[in-house]
Amino acid sequence: MRTGLSRVLHSAPRAHHATNGTALRATTRVAEYNRQKLRPPNCVPDNPMNVTLIPVTPFQQNCTLLVCDATKRAAVVDPGGDIDRIVGEIERQGVTLEKIFLTHGHLDHCGGSGALAAKYDVPIEGPHPDDAFWIDQLEAQSARFGFPEPEPFTPDRWLGDGDTVTFGDVTLDVFHCPGHTPGHVVFFSKDERLASVGDVLFAGSIGRTDFPRGNHADLIASIRDKLWPLGDDVTFIPGHGPVSTFGQERQTNPYVADAVLARSAS
Repeated sequence: MRTGLSRVLHSAPRAHHATNGTALRATTRVAEYNRQKLRPPNCVPDNPMNVTLIPVTPFQQNCTLLVCDATKRAAVVDPGGDIDRIVGEIERQGVTLEKIFLTHGHLDHCGGSGALAAKYDVPIEGPHPDDAFWIDQLEAQSARFGFPEPEPFTPDRWLGDGDTVTFGDVTLDVFHCPGHTPGHVVFFSKDERLASVGDVLFAGSIGRTDFPRGNHADLIASIRDKLWPLGDDVTFIPGHGPVSTFGQERQTNPYVADAVLARSAS
């Protein structure tokens, strides 16, 4: 069923509950990444980056805190909610938040952006402008799912394919990957061989396309033409669930494995 950067990759402390199986599996996979891949082969030694996963909202969305080791400046990817948890992790690590990056405009990924940006007086970058209609509907999305009313915001910078974003001494490439939403973007660190893919791709699944302006063909093309060429060795952080690699998904993902795509093309 489909479901909706680092030298060190780990999960923020959390009191787990029985219903948090997805978060527990994500934490297990992150710990495995820590043991086996502390320094990806192409990591630039003078520019390491730390990554912390912070599952937020009842949807257990993988909000991510990225920290430039050299400067202790940070960015948060997809602060969907539970701002107190995100703020607590920023303060626990003693880093300076510089920017907020958004992969797309769904509530569980950007619902806390306005409040977090206001607290730290930092800009919001992303997603692609084709997701503006989702951000404009944040209040309605919140009411529909019983979330707290969000603080409205407009991104300070919309992103497009081929753009880059920066914080501290770190630069991430931006890929426009429509399908789950029309304005979805992916952030990629060439140096660390790590991608933050939002709800484009999951371990063993892909993003839903039954939302307004979702498109299954576009999603498959985004994965096949934008993500797979980055390399099988790339580790990716999905919007929900455990970390995986592009290589693993090309072998076993029931929706976009190489064998599956070959059959659908024939």
